[in-house]
Amino acid sequence: MLPVTIDDTSLILVHGSVVDQEVDAIVNAANKTMRGGGGIDGVIHRAAGEMMLRELQEVAPSGARTGQVVVTHGHDLPQPFVFHVAGPRWQDGRHQEPLLLEECYNNCLAEADQRELTSIAFCSISTGIYGFPIDRASSIAVESVIAYLRDHPETKLDRVVFAMYGVEEYKQFETALTSPADGTSGR
Repeated sequence: MLPVTIDDTSLILVHGSVVDQEVDAIVNAANKTMRGGGGIDGVIHRAAGEMMLRELQEVAPSGARTGQVVVTHGHDLPQPFVFHVAGPRWQDGRHQEPLLLEECYNNCLAEADQRELTSIAFCSISTGIYGFPIDRASSIAVESVIAYLRDHPETKLDRVVFAMYGVEEYKQFETALTSPADGTSGR
């Protein structure tokens, strides 16, 4: 699939793990305790080594609220930074879940801009054990990133990667990228 381009930033979808991406920062779909867990959170913690947990204990001793980005070094990972963010737990869509998920993506991009990074890779936030429906989550993710990039043309980000490990999440993100609500497909 051709990447979608917003100004000078390419949005790229890959079928694979976020930990395998050559980027400045990867996004970890963490929990609010910021102490590791299952799914991609566990994969990232195992790959980074115990020093990442120690750093999290120092920088987020009380955890973090939903949508708040906690930054650590990559430690044993090839990426310099890991952006840990707890997404919303799906209830029924009427408890600000879509807005909170959008906040996760926006806050990660803002953190990347603050650090003047040129690339970031996202996994699918909140769609695992947190139960956010993947079709809605993928649309929110793509639309949030596109809107952020349009609102911040000064960004140094030249590449935003959506790394989807599962087949279904890959298909849903492919659909969201090829036909976003604002019609930016393939530009």
